[in-house]
Amino acid sequence: RALLACLLSLHRLLALDWEDGTLDLLATAPLPLEAALGVKAFAHWLTTGVPLVLAAPVFGILMNLPMPGYGWLTLSLLIGTPALSTIGTFGAALTVGLKRGGLLMSLLVLPLYVPTLIFGAEVARRGAEGLILATPLALLGGITAGVIALMPFASATVLRVSLR
Repeated sequence: RALLACLLSLHRLLALDWEDGTLDLLATAPLPLEAALGVKAFAHWLTTGVPLVLAAPVFGILMNLPMPGYGWLTLSLLIGTPALSTIGTFGAALTVGLKRGGLLMSLLVLPLYVPTLIFGAEVARRGAEGLILATPLALLGGITAGVIALMPFASATVLRVSLR
């Protein structure tokens, strides 16, 4: 559900700014483009990730998850969804100038989403079964921290190439 919610809104993340020329202004503004893209990723997370985190207990009921797994599902979504939004910003920057770049963007970012999804699902599964979950939780947190630290720079670089 988190992947679909993230992918549905990503194709318009930078497209409107591209069409009206705002991206050109952001690129020449005193604020670094990396910071602007980080703020865009944060805003995307606030509108897609936070509602998913808040609805996680309902999703746990719908998935027939054992009661101890509700908290771990919520925690895995809280830790993993920022990475999904930040990776999605990179995909949006890659396809910003294309007319029908939504499908291409989905194909480009899906392989980057897989580790986050695997370790997020593993945290929820192990938490529901009462197993030790330090390893997948640490890996999920590491992926999110690495993506948040590095992906705005990659997104800004790609966007600068697209703006030329």
